[in-house]
Amino acid sequence: MHKLSHEEISRNRLKPVDLPGARRAPIFGLLDNVRSLYNVGSIFRTSDGALVSHLFLTGFTPSPPRKEIDKTALGATKTVPWSHHADPLEAVQTARQRGARICVLEHTSRSIPYFELSATDFPLCLVVGNELTGVSDHLIRAADIAIEIPMVGTKQSLNAAVAFGIALFDMVRILKDVDPNRP
Repeated sequence: MHKLSHEEISRNRLKPVDLPGARRAPIFGLLDNVRSLYNVGSIFRTSDGALVSHLFLTGFTPSPPRKEIDKTALGATKTVPWSHHADPLEAVQTARQRGARICVLEHTSRSIPYFELSATDFPLCLVVGNELTGVSDHLIRAADIAIEIPMVGTKQSLNAAVAFGIALFDMVRILKDVDPNRP
């Protein structure tokens, strides 16, 4: 075993020129009033890694170009399709038009553990909320599914970008389990 070099890793990655024809995951992301530019950048980078279909930035979520976003995105703002919507319900409508069910990552009276999703739940739009207040009530009411990350320590939640990554890559695993040819 040895640590792979950047060149070795790059051999197995898509090139930006290949992205327009790439088979993207049937997953959308929606950021609901995420305030941290660094979280936004991190979510862009994670979305690139999972090859999400689209990232919706909504409300007062900051959008590129911003040096703080670029610092953590490492170029992913150019490889992930995204749009900004002042009204998050407009983004929900767009995601639904693209066939997605709305899935909020939030502790609710009906949330299930994130690892209980199944392939029949896709396409999905994963909604992550504000770092302090979580997902807005009107988005929770508009949701089809609520998932949560079970917490067993003293804290009730994780950082927004970390939580997004955990849920997103489990979604990728679910899709890969039913279609091993999925990138």
